[in-house]
Amino acid sequence: MSPRNSVLEASLTRQRIVDRGLMLASVDGLEGLTIGRLATELGMSKAGVLGHFGTKEGLQLAVVDAAAELFAREVPQHARGVPPGLTHLHTLCEAWVSYLEREVLPGGCFFTAAAAEFDGRSGPVRDAIAGMDALWRRDLGIHIRRAITAGDLPADTDPDQLVYELVGIVLALNHSLQLHHDKQAPARARRAMQRLLRNR
Repeated sequence: MSPRNSVLEASLTRQRIVDRGLMLASVDGLEGLTIGRLATELGMSKAGVLGHFGTKEGLQLAVVDAAAELFAREVPQHARGVPPGLTHLHTLCEAWVSYLEREVLPGGCFFTAAAAEFDGRSGPVRDAIAGMDALWRRDLGIHIRRAITAGDLPADTDPDQLVYELVGIVLALNHSLQLHHDKQAPARARRAMQRLLRNR
């Protein structure tokens, strides 16, 4: 096998491990993600799985990155090309609700579950999760400020408060879908978001 093919095969194997790890972690949590289970499910040795990441923490961090990439494809990228302002914000919110409604991951919102799992801890995994959350909130705030500048939202709108309330709606949506299997929850979330943005 040529070096180029060997590198490609290693990269594809690593991606398979991460993809499967993301599916498992979305249901069982990042701590429930074990090298042994991944090895069994993928027909690999434990050493073969671990060799791609070095440590379990390395695997967890790779899964967090993969979750962030998936979220970016499913939510922010759906608003690409949409003019800035309230229309862009509505498009983002709809994509956010749809992401959970369509059960893109079997365990619902990966970052909601991971934040609950790691919020009281310290270390690189907790920092990565907090960093991704902060980045998304910052982006939401940017779009809210653009809507204010465009005159779509009142000048006295508090962007941080609006971000807080939008995040709260999605947390409630994830909770209702995952814990109660409430099929009406996405519609409730949409109404709550529309009322929130309309009342500004």
